[in-house]
Amino acid sequence: MMPARLRAGAPDKLGSHWDGLGINFAVFSAHAERVELCLFDARGRHEIQRFTLPECTDEVHHGYLPGEGPGLLYGYRAYGPYQPEEGHRFNPNKLLIDPYARALSGRLVWSDALYGYRIGTAQEDLSFDRRDSAFAVPKSVVTAESQDRTWALHSPPRHPWSETIIYEAHLRGLTRQRGDLPERVRGTFAGLAQPQMIEHFQRLGVTAIELMPVHAFAQDRFLVERKLSNYWGYSTLGFFAPEPRYCADPAYANAEVGAAIDRLHAAGIEIFLDVVYNHTCEGGELGPTLSWRGLDNASYYRLLPDAPRHCINDSGCGNTLNIAHPRVLQMVVDSLRYWATNFQIDGFRFDLATVLGREASGFDPGSGFFDAVRQDPVLSRCKLIAEPWDLGLGGYQLGNFPPGFAEWNAYARDTLRRFWRGDSSQRPELAKALMASPEVFDHHRRRTYASVNFITSHDGFTLRDLLSYAERHNEANKENNLDGHSDNLSINFGAEGISDDAAIEAMRNRVARAMLATLFVCFGTPMLVSGDEMGRTQGGNNNAYCQDNGTSWLDWERFDPLWDLRGFIGRLSTLRWRHASLRSAQFLHGRYEISPGLTDTAWFDETGTPLTAERWADGAAHLLALRRAVVERDAPDVTLVLINGSSEDRSFVIPAPKLRWRLEFDSADPERSNEWLDQGSAVIVTTRSVVILAGSDH
Repeated sequence: MMPARLRAGAPDKLGSHWDGLGINFAVFSAHAERVELCLFDARGRHEIQRFTLPECTDEVHHGYLPGEGPGLLYGYRAYGPYQPEEGHRFNPNKLLIDPYARALSGRLVWSDALYGYRIGTAQEDLSFDRRDSAFAVPKSVVTAESQDRTWALHSPPRHPWSETIIYEAHLRGLTRQRGDLPERVRGTFAGLAQPQMIEHFQRLGVTAIELMPVHAFAQDRFLVERKLSNYWGYSTLGFFAPEPRYCADPAYANAEVGAAIDRLHAAGIEIFLDVVYNHTCEGGELGPTLSWRGLDNASYYRLLPDAPRHCINDSGCGNTLNIAHPRVLQMVVDSLRYWATNFQIDGFRFDLATVLGREASGFDPGSGFFDAVRQDPVLSRCKLIAEPWDLGLGGYQLGNFPPGFAEWNAYARDTLRRFWRGDSSQRPELAKALMASPEVFDHHRRRTYASVNFITSHDGFTLRDLLSYAERHNEANKENNLDGHSDNLSINFGAEGISDDAAIEAMRNRVARAMLATLFVCFGTPMLVSGDEMGRTQGGNNNAYCQDNGTSWLDWERFDPLWDLRGFIGRLSTLRWRHASLRSAQFLHGRYEISPGLTDTAWFDETGTPLTAERWADGAAHLLALRRAVVERDAPDVTLVLINGSSEDRSFVIPAPKLRWRLEFDSADPERSNEWLDQGSAVIVTTRSVVILAGSDH
C-alpha cells in the first residue's frame, strides 16, 4: 500500500535516491507550477500511481516516497505555461524522463503523441497536443547506489599524458562480429573486457580506449523511418544512464559497466568516454518532448533572444544546451563526476566542445564550464579532450582551450593527409605537425600532449578508404550522397575502391604504413581508430553514422592479410615508449645544446645539410630529416627521423655530429631493425616511407 501523498523530502540531491527506507525524488524546473511523479508497473506499461511533488525549494521540486526501493519505474509530468513564443513548452500530457535517471527501462517508440504540439496543424508548434505519451517513453529506474563499488578491485593505471596512446572505438561495432566471443556479450561492455580483446589492445600497445557515446541515446525518427539506425549515438537521451543495448544484461547494467572497466584497468588500459553535452535528442523547436523540453525548455536550452520560440542551433542538431545556466551546468558536471567516481572513468572527450565554452559574448576559455571542471578535485585529475569546434559563429577554436584540456588537432590530420597524398608546399607544415603544432599550443605552459594527433577518426574515411577512394560513396545513407565531407584529402592511386591490382593495393598499404609511422613520431598524443589496424573498409562511406551493420563493424575473420597492421602498430608503440625524443612533453625549438653540436631539434635535407629558409620554401620538396635529442634519467636520447614522401627511393646522408646510429624502424620493411650504421654513410629510404634511427655517443 502506497501513501496518499509524498513526504517533503529534500532538494539537495537531484534525481532519485534510495536511503534504505524509501526514495527521495528531486528535479529542477525554474518555471514549472508543479511537477507530478508517475509510478509504473514492473514492465512500464501501466501507470499505477501519481503524486504531486509536495515541495519546491530553490526551484527544485522534491518529495519522499517511503517503503519503496530500487527497481521502481517512474517518470515526471510538469505543469506550467504553454507559451512557445516566450520559450515555455509545458505539457503535462507528456511523460518526461528524469534528467538524472541512472537507468532506463523500455525503448522509445516513435509516435506523434511524443510531441507537445499537433503535428500537421497550421500553427505547428503553437498548437497543443493532449495525447498521453507514456506508452512511448522509456521509464526512469530507481537504482541502488553501491557504497563499496564491489566491481572496482583495481586502481586506474593513470598513465602519464606523454605515454598515452588512444584507440577510438565503437563499443558495439568493435566486438559484434568477433566469433570467438560468446554471442550474448558481443557488442557489449562485457565483450569489451574479454581476454581476447585485452590481448588485442596490449598487442597494439594502446594505453587508453576512447569509447564513442555510451550514454543512453535515441534512435532518431527520420532514421527509423528510413529503416536505418543511429549507430554512432550522438543523440543523448540520458546523461547518467548507460545505453541499455550495450549491456549483455540491462538489469545489471551498472555492475557490467563497472566490472568491464575494472578488468581493463587491471590490464593497464584506461577508459575515456566520448560525451555529448552540447545538445540532446529532443532536436529543435519542432522536436519531441521527452525530458528537458517538458521540464523547463527556457532554462535547459539556449533560445534566440529576440525569438525564444526558436532554439539556437550551434550544435547543428537542432538545439544547444544552455551550459551558462547554473542548474544545467550542474547537471553536466554531476554527470561527469558520476561516471568518473562510480565507474572510475579515466578521461572524457567532449563532442563539439566549443559549445561548452559559449557565454553571452561568444566562446570564452574562462567560461563557467571550464572553471567548474578545472577546479573540481575529481574531474581535474581526468584526461580532458576537446573537439575544438562547433557550427556556430566563430566555432573553430583550435588551440584556444584552457590549460588542462587537450584538443583534437585537425590541422595535423590534414597536414599528414596532404603530405602523403603528394601535395606541394607541405614540408614546412609537416615540420609543425611533427613538433605538436607549437604555433597553436605552445602558450600558457601547455605541453605537447595538448595536441591529440590523428589521421582518421570515426567521422570520415577509414585509413584504407582514405587511400582507396577519391570521392565519398554514401548512397546507403539515403541522403542522395550529399551527407559527409566532400573534401577528404584522399587519393585512390588510380582506381576507385578496393582494387584487384596487387600493385595498387601494395602502394596504398605502403603509404598507410608511412602515415602511421609519421603519426607515432609526432610530438603530442597519437590516436588510432579501431579497424585501421586490420584495413577495415566502409566501402567509401565517410559518414557511416547510420550504418549499424557490416559497413561499420570490425570483421575479425575476413580481412586482407596485407592489411594486418597489428604487429606493425605494436612495434611503433614500443619504439615510441622506448625513446623519449619521440614523445617529449616539452616543446622543443632547437635552442638548447644537449652536447657539442647536438641541439634539441635540428632539420636537414637529404644531404645532411641544415635546412635554410630558401630550402624550406621549396614547394616541390618531399624529403625531410628531423633529429631530436632530450635528456631522460640523466642520459641523452637521440633519434633521427628520415621521411621520403617522393615517388622514388632516395639516399639520406646522416648529419654531424658523429654518433653511433642504429636503424630501428623502416615503414617499408617492418622486419628490418637493429642495423648499425657508419657516420657519414648513406641510408636508402624507399619511396613513400619513413626510417627511424637511434643515436648514441658510445
